[in-house]
Amino acid sequence: MQQTVRYQMSENGMQLLMSVEAFRGKPYDDQTGAEISNWDKGATIGYGHLISRDEWSRSGDMYKLGITTAQARILFVQDLTPFVDGVNDKVTAVISQNQFDALVILSFNIGLGNFGSSSALKLVNNPSAQTGYPGLETAWKAWKKSQGKVMQGLVNRRNAEWKIYADNIYERW
Repeated sequence: MQQTVRYQMSENGMQLLMSVEAFRGKPYDDQTGAEISNWDKGATIGYGHLISRDEWSRSGDMYKLGITTAQARILFVQDLTPFVDGVNDKVTAVISQNQFDALVILSFNIGLGNFGSSSALKLVNNPSAQTGYPGLETAWKAWKKSQGKVMQGLVNRRNAEWKIYADNIYERW
């Protein structure tokens, strides 16, 4: 059966991801967390919104003065839209809302390119697909490394995403 519904991220999914990203009203350096008043590579605001040099220049003093949670949510939705569209485009199997949310959260973290070529996506679309994994849960949870090292934060994140996908339980990691 072919997926025919085009999902949007649910409010549960949005709230969870925003709570994990954590609101910051003033620009900060994504690497150090230090507040900044001039653009730098890694300038971030709101719920993890990366500010381009051009965007900083066009904003006047808006970012320097800070933004509200409502403005941050707008930026967050804009940032999330390509991932929502990407998951809608790449998933061909019939899935539920919670499964869609989990897939968007995964792709938001690993990137659409990685998501599109992942064994997890192959197994969502075809549970009997030949991959190097015995099943979807194992393929999903394999995305636990950064720079070749297993990171506990990613292990926790994958476990929480899997709970959303498999059990419809939305919990922070």
